[in-house]
Amino acid sequence: MPVDPAPAARVACSLDELPPGSRRIVKIQGREIGLFNVDGRIYAVRNSCPHRAAPLGLGRLSGTTLPSSPYEYRYGREGLVLRCPWHGWEFDLVTGEPLVKHGLWAKTYPAEIVDGQIVVRITT
Repeated sequence: MPVDPAPAARVACSLDELPPGSRRIVKIQGREIGLFNVDGRIYAVRNSCPHRAAPLGLGRLSGTTLPSSPYEYRYGREGLVLRCPWHGWEFDLVTGEPLVKHGLWAKTYPAEIVDGQIVVRITT
């Protein structure tokens, strides 16, 4: 069976339509994808939580506590933790990895800015 040599790159929207601090839900190849502009970096995640298919792209962005010494609380990764709007499950916006190791990952896609356009590479 032939293997697709490269993921399809699709223009999602213009960069002007997604200023820093904003989000947008787009449809690419029949998939709803949440786009996020966090401090000028673009992230793309399937708009479906792997737990119960909630619209993940509508979830809150926050940070999380970081490893630290006892009785010391360090906070970091601001804007890179995506929380499901229905049940609060948290995922790393960059990789889709769950913060609590339950085995369900959010699907993320490579995204980049090309000539003022946001391009998302659709992978299986």
